[in-house]
Amino acid sequence: MVRHVCADNQTFAMTPTNFTTIRDLLRYATSRFNSAGLFFGHGSSNAFDEAAYLILHTLKLPLDKLDPFLDARLLPEEIEAVLRVIERRATERVPAAYITHEAWLGHYRFYVDERVIVPRSFIAELIPDQFSPWIADPDSVADILDLCTGSACLPIMLADAFPHAQIDAVDISADALAVAHKNVDDYQLQDRINLVESDLYAKLPKKKYDLIISNPPYVNANSMSKLPQEYLHEPQMALAGGADGMDLVRKIVAGARERLKKNGVLAVEIGNEREFAEAAFPELELTWLSTSAGDDMVFLATAEQLKA
Repeated sequence: MVRHVCADNQTFAMTPTNFTTIRDLLRYATSRFNSAGLFFGHGSSNAFDEAAYLILHTLKLPLDKLDPFLDARLLPEEIEAVLRVIERRATERVPAAYITHEAWLGHYRFYVDERVIVPRSFIAELIPDQFSPWIADPDSVADILDLCTGSACLPIMLADAFPHAQIDAVDISADALAVAHKNVDDYQLQDRINLVESDLYAKLPKKKYDLIISNPPYVNANSMSKLPQEYLHEPQMALAGGADGMDLVRKIVAGARERLKKNGVLAVEIGNEREFAEAAFPELELTWLSTSAGDDMVFLATAEQLKA
């Protein structure tokens, strides 16, 4: 039995007899999430989609086949299981990915838990096109570096896009790398992705890369103080980027000067911090790459620019 507290502080019990179908639960969950004022920024963009995902996952049904099951009658224990998940999401404001222990980027599925931020990256949108036209010959790319790798979601996608590349994936957090190891093992990419516990470049071998990418901590201090509660469940060290959000970005750009091959490129995600990024690197004519969120989420710089 799940107990729910209403806005007027009255408590009532929800028993499985209140609901019989997925349609009933979907309606209830959508209303519950909206009334709780949840924030959706970890895969879903609205209460309905989040409710559908959590219900289908809990019932172990295909995530892309809601309609055939909408009016299926559920067992009491199934209804109880779904209600527990709905209440946890609504009351604890835990990101759905931490409840289900999975996150998706495109058609890639990754294991996640509270040791890593929930995978989300605009760089992921650029990988299938192999950073064209800045990388002229993707088949010639032999060495890639991902800094602040977290769950290793981006290196796994890079391994598919650049089939001849070896990838070094770096994170300072041993906890994050434990999650990364699980994902690399799940995709059987142990021979192509080398996970390194390091503060950025510090413990890397002295080698140069065709491509360096990073989705580092970049949230500025003012924005950190205003984050929705859902983001407070994530490792804060993976979000906070200092006063202007550029603390690690400055180090990444500086180190890339010596780490890129002659025709190498650097791509860094900085979210909504374009103003701070341009202020931090006034000497660079940064190229802003187009993503679904616009042209100011990811910047690119070439080895030639960085050397100059």
